[in-house]
Amino acid sequence: MADIEDLRNMVSSFRVSELQVLLGFAGRNKSGRKHELLLRALHLLRSGCSPAVQIKIKELYRRRYPRTFDGLQDLAQQHLQPTPLMAPVHPDVQMKSLPFYDVLDVLIKPSSLGTHAGQRFHHEKYFIFALTPQQVREVCISRDFLPGGRRDYMVQIQLRFCLAETSCPQEDNFPNSLCIKVNGKLFPLPGYAPPPKNGVEQKRPGRPLNITSLVRLSSAVPNQIVVTWAPEIGKTYSMSVYLVRQLTSPLLLQRLRMKGIRNPDHSRALIKEKLTADPDSEIATTSLRVSLMCPLGKMRLTVPCRAVTCSHLQCFDAALYLQMNEKKPTWICPVCDKKATYESLIIDGLFMEILNDCTDVDEIKFQEDGTWCPMRPKKETLKMSSPCIPKIDLRQSAVVPPPETSSTKKGDVIDLTLESSSDDEEDSDPPLKKRCVYMSKAEEMHNKGFVFY
Repeated sequence: MADIEDLRNMVSSFRVSELQVLLGFAGRNKSGRKHELLLRALHLLRSGCSPAVQIKIKELYRRRYPRTFDGLQDLAQQHLQPTPLMAPVHPDVQMKSLPFYDVLDVLIKPSSLGTHAGQRFHHEKYFIFALTPQQVREVCISRDFLPGGRRDYMVQIQLRFCLAETSCPQEDNFPNSLCIKVNGKLFPLPGYAPPPKNGVEQKRPGRPLNITSLVRLSSAVPNQIVVTWAPEIGKTYSMSVYLVRQLTSPLLLQRLRMKGIRNPDHSRALIKEKLTADPDSEIATTSLRVSLMCPLGKMRLTVPCRAVTCSHLQCFDAALYLQMNEKKPTWICPVCDKKATYESLIIDGLFMEILNDCTDVDEIKFQEDGTWCPMRPKKETLKMSSPCIPKIDLRQSAVVPPPETSSTKKGDVIDLTLESSSDDEEDSDPPLKKRCVYMSKAEEMHNKGFVFY
């Protein structure tokens, strides 16, 4: 017979009339609202329904979606030789863990969206899940009221999509033209898809979806998800739902500290390896300069870390790195631009020692033996430059003209100590005024090329 999850999906897609027919066929109460009827039908499946009830479910489903059953044999033969109705419900798909979420429960295992015969343009699939009283309680007590009257839950119902690939854990990946309805209400996808390129619709970047606001927080009423998407040749997608607890960057930093600090000797060995002379190289590196400033915030490191997959010594600040990825998760090393996942981060013990021992410098230099020394900026003494006039002994010095050339005439030696007749008339002037006159003459001679001895 069909997988129980197949039957659940079929029942969740039934209308009121089909649910009433099914419940009447099974001898159950068929009065009430749709969600009450659906809940009874699901309880019917949980308690283990007979093959006759299973055939009735498939019959009702075939009437509503006749194309889905194209090519199938009659119902009696299906009972003898079951034929898969859809792609595998639970393919062996694993999703990559998200650092900022702890998974508390799996509400819907990774289920293949698959393809249905006869659906050429848009595919549609129904999913259903119910919360236990304990799960409802965990979500409700985690509620936090934000400014503006908004509500937020630290425990959330999270919807994720990925490629149905089993070779390795998968990242979030949305199908084309994705549309999601939770309990009949359209769920707005976050952000915007990139604009069309060359007339072709570009994919929206995948991410986990918090659908808590549209989920019925009750253990008595099941929740229904309807997914519509456009098929892609050669690609099949998977969908899953989880109960998760959202984490904060300070908590992740605390967990990183608890993981431990890498032994300083590990970094010293890496330094020696980098500074070991290469016999094939003509240039030998004898020292290595490293900054104590974080390349992200341009501030001094507080918790120096890097990924174990990075080959460089330069660290970045763990607290700032986690804060940035909490807002927009990229997990890219700011030094080498390679992947630096949370799981691969390690606090560097050698840099912790350096930061504690050296509080007044922003750069250090490593030596070949693994030792280090601070790189302090050289103190440059500022020399005050002022117009400098040659010192002249006015009593003994004389002005000697430059050597005679074809373009200059021989000049006479002028004794600046000789007083002219005009000077005789100005004997009453103070000596300082005479000195200024002599200095002006000296400057004039100097500018014309005369040399003073």
